Amino acid sequence: GSTGDGYRFARQAGHTVVPANPSLVPLVEDGDTCQKLMGLSLRNVQLTVYENEKKLYSDFGEMLFTHFGLSGPLVLSASAHMRHFGSKKYRVEIDLKPALDEKTLDKRLLADFDKHKNSDFINALGELLPKKIIPVVIEKSGIDPREKVNSITKAQRAALLRVLKAFPVEISGKRPIAEAIITTGGVSVREVSPKTMESKKLPHLYFAGEVLDVDAYTGGFNLQIAWSTGRLAGLSAAEEES
Repeated sequence: GSTGDGYRFARQAGHTVVPANPSLVPLVEDGDTCQKLMGLSLRNVQLTVYENEKKLYSDFGEMLFTHFGLSGPLVLSASAHMRHFGSKKYRVEIDLKPALDEKTLDKRLLADFDKHKNSDFINALGELLPKKIIPVVIEKSGIDPREKVNSITKAQRAALLRVLKAFPVEISGKRPIAEAIITTGGVSVREVSPKTMESKKLPHLYFAGEVLDVDAYTGGFNLQIAWSTGRLAGLSAAEEES
């Protein structure tokens, strides 16, 4: 919401300004899975981020499928770790049943399948999953939705388990900076005194808040950064004047 003048002033004063990028921001999917699930909110799921197939971040919480991709508190925090779009590939995997390990979840599936053994597969998951996500989970499992439950093999059940424990969403990027809660980037903290917030390059110049290259997760931490650095900068400047 700012004009960006703070960055311009800092550059004019000789400071290094790390380029600003959106953080704590919704993610854009590479595909149409999320569009099919638009409006579905999930609670108490585990989300894991992979960067070039390497596990980067994982946490529990709430998330939301949108027409463009993923949003919600869990996703916003995850976005802070995804900083190299263009040079690296990102994928999100969602554990839809994090409270159950694979062995326990398999027992649950067998119990549900026993109840619906003469039904079509698509009608056997209503007690396990939200209705809206069932067709998408089945599609990703590779099982024919009209296959009879009593004919599903152990290998097919294993494929279903993989989807339930690691529902995949390929990520192509982040939403625009205008939709971000905060940005990464700003005045390099190496050039600012942490004891006073005074510039190390130009005396009597102080920095505070998001103009600095500091950021944190959701939960009030970024507000606290703004208040704490603002108070320290103000006190230091006032002390200098006196």
